[in-house]
Amino acid sequence: MSGWGLGWFGGGNQKSKEAPKKAILQLRGQLEMLNKREKHLQNQMDEQDNIARKYVSSNKSAAKAALRRKKQFESSLEQTSAQIMTLEREIYSIETANINKETLDAMKNAGTAMKQIHAGLTIETVDDVMEGLREQHAIGEEISEAITQGVGAQNIDEDDLDEELAELQQEQLDEQMLNTGTVPQDKVGRLPTAAQHEPVGKKPVRVEEDDEEEELRKLQAEMAM
Repeated sequence: MSGWGLGWFGGGNQKSKEAPKKAILQLRGQLEMLNKREKHLQNQMDEQDNIARKYVSSNKSAAKAALRRKKQFESSLEQTSAQIMTLEREIYSIETANINKETLDAMKNAGTAMKQIHAGLTIETVDDVMEGLREQHAIGEEISEAITQGVGAQNIDEDDLDEELAELQQEQLDEQMLNTGTVPQDKVGRLPTAAQHEPVGKKPVRVEEDDEEEELRKLQAEMAM
């Protein structure tokens, strides 16, 4: 485990990481020295230019010597400037290469980690897990449905309901007949068969009396006319 940890964090590649850092530090040190030299040479050129301007009329030999030294400083300055550009380019190249290497190493470590994560995973394994989850969800739904049905739930027979409803309708009709003494026309067709064929002797007496009174009133009305 410890060896894997060192490899993961780059402990085994410490020397390879130090090499570009050391090279960059050396190049930057040299670049700093060249920048100072460039500045010094520029100052020397400016000084010789001032001397040449000073003696351009009074002492041509001194003016010419100053210009000669200025040319020498200028040549050195051009070389120094070229070296500076070269060092800057090398520093940039090393830094870019180092960044590319570090990026590649990070990607390699990521690939290694992914391989370790997926070591025990296959499409078949995933399919088995998903199938198991689906089965458990189905079982859970069945359990929930069983619970919501209630412990005392019973199957209800529709025929029993129709029979009970007919009894309630008959009770309501009987009660209406007792209260009014007549059978509503809209209820006649709905009477159960047994009620329609019930013997005459068992019919309520009040119904017969009401019919007689109705017939008597009709006769009285006709005679009055």
